[in-house]
Amino acid sequence: MFNETDIDIQVRFAGGLGEPGSGAGKGGGAGGSIREAGGSMGKREAAFEDEYFYKQQKEQLKKLKSDLADEIGFHEEQIKRHQEAIARHKQRVNDLDKDK
Repeated sequence: MFNETDIDIQVRFAGGLGEPGSGAGKGGGAGGSIREAGGSMGKREAAFEDEYFYKQQKEQLKKLKSDLADEIGFHEEQIKRHQEAIARHKQRVNDLDKDK
């Protein structure tokens, strides 16, 4: 799947990324004037950014779980209604058999 040249290129690209917030051009772009400057302010900004996305992802997962729980409840209610309908129809069939 990969040859030695592909792996060598991947290693070279991965090695030049640097630390988040350590200055312009590292980590996929400038990211604003504070991050361009690098140093402790850039690292702090990168940490705030990471925290923001972590919280956002956490909220999305919480909403997804809630939505799935609602769907499960809906389907369980549908199952209950179908089981009741089946029981009614079976009773009607039994009643018709008795009338013969």
